[in-house]
Amino acid sequence: MVRTRSRTGAAVGALTALALALTGLFTGAAAPADAAPRAVPEHAVTGYWQNFDNGAQVQKLADVQDAYDIVAVAFADATGTPGQVTFNLDSAGLGGYTVDQFKADIKAKQAAGKSVIISVGGEKGAVAVDSAASATAFADSVYGLMQEYGFDGVDIDLENGLNSTYMSQALKSLAGKAGSGFVLTMAPQTIDMQSPSNEYFKTALAVKDILTVVNMQYYNSGSMLGCDGKVYSQGTVDFLTGLACIQLENGLAPSQVGIGVPASSRAAGGGYVAPEVVNDALDCLAEGTGCGSFKPSKTYPGIRGAMAWSTNWDATAGNAWSSAVGAHVHGM
Repeated sequence: MVRTRSRTGAAVGALTALALALTGLFTGAAAPADAAPRAVPEHAVTGYWQNFDNGAQVQKLADVQDAYDIVAVAFADATGTPGQVTFNLDSAGLGGYTVDQFKADIKAKQAAGKSVIISVGGEKGAVAVDSAASATAFADSVYGLMQEYGFDGVDIDLENGLNSTYMSQALKSLAGKAGSGFVLTMAPQTIDMQSPSNEYFKTALAVKDILTVVNMQYYNSGSMLGCDGKVYSQGTVDFLTGLACIQLENGLAPSQVGIGVPASSRAAGGGYVAPEVVNDALDCLAEGTGCGSFKPSKTYPGIRGAMAWSTNWDATAGNAWSSAVGAHVHGM
């Protein structure tokens, strides 16, 4: 996700996806049984809260709509030490929001049954975990933020590449420090999840015993391959279901798969779909209804839910996304 008005992540067309996919990746092993939910509902809605003003409605954390079960605070900042991150509340950009108010709002959200996590990355994120030392620095610094602010876990939204060996090491170390209730989410771009041999996908599989959900960004990507080997255009129900199927059939549990979309047409450069299309995609994957031309060979009733970029853009559009998708997910 980006800090500008519209998201401009890597636009990758179908030919690039095809080149990556012609390796038999769609014959992956059947998905395992659903992983037990951690501090989140069986079917959950994730939303990113913007720690900056980019033209969307400015919110305090307390303003985040109740439909969101997981609130990802965007974003942590890199420091001069490889792998290390910190967090700087944009008090000026958020109308004088203080750190004490922010911490109190985290506690209030948690008291209401929500999880609040710190997101690392975004389009301009420059966090690199590519050595044992940087893995240690990442785990230690994120755990420090969890202790300082009360975050329940971390979201990995690294859009400029990651090293599966060392990121997995960092996340396992962090989970060991955090203990029970640790929430781990990921928001890869579509190209990152086209094959289980890709570094992002490898990371998700390596930490699936502690992974809460992967909310892939089904937007700003151009056309991509679905799990049937056909090319699907972004902004369609087939794009959502056909690409989700890749994760579902290559090692992730249904409870670890979510659909990430823009909360409004202004929140991304391309790939926006109406909330009803998100709901149709969820029904297609969970029940086999509401499908487009692609229909999965089996259903995945345990699919986790959906994610929106962002709660701020949702508020700008009158909360249309969270009202429709939130109610649908919670009714699954």
